[in-house]
Amino acid sequence: MYAPLQLVDTRYMTGKLATEESACLANHFLIAMPNLADPNFAHTVTLLCEHSAAGAMGLIINRPTEVKLCDLFEHLELEASENSPREQIVYAGGPVQRDRGFVIHPPDDNNWDATARISPEVAITTSRDILAALARGEGPEQSLVALGYAGWGSGQLEEELAQNAWLSGPIDSKVIFETDTSRRWYAAAANMGIDISLLSSESGHA
Repeated sequence: MYAPLQLVDTRYMTGKLATEESACLANHFLIAMPNLADPNFAHTVTLLCEHSAAGAMGLIINRPTEVKLCDLFEHLELEASENSPREQIVYAGGPVQRDRGFVIHPPDDNNWDATARISPEVAITTSRDILAALARGEGPEQSLVALGYAGWGSGQLEEELAQNAWLSGPIDSKVIFETDTSRRWYAAAANMGIDISLLSSESGHA
């Protein structure tokens, strides 16, 4: 079904800000405009984790899969306790390296093996230890687990923004952890004062 959980290339998980000249959008949501027809990204909200002159990396937060955490636990040979979030849905984080896993969660005091803080309210951990804690029922109270990520080469995201393929707006942890999956696209845009359902496929505000 999927390969064992791996760590993503650490170049994409440094949490560093890009220079001002590169118009860094790290720590933002990318909200697909209605005219974005790519099936990998249509009507998606992406948590942009890294953006620099070298490219960008993000995780889609509103593409649920048929996989549940209990499936991951079993695949990784982790025994799940009764109070673990066994039925929690796993998300498709993007079309790149879908065998790699990410756990989005609020920052905490746990010293996970591989964690990057994206904003004051959002962190991403890519190490097995956090999944083991979730299986024991001892992990973060709020989490979103994703397989795969979205990546852009140098200048690619800037070109797509110029073509009005995306809106960009501030991260809101409530959209990630407290909003129903089917409403996240609308909610992320609404935080910018935009009713995205009223935008035509010919206009854009990226």
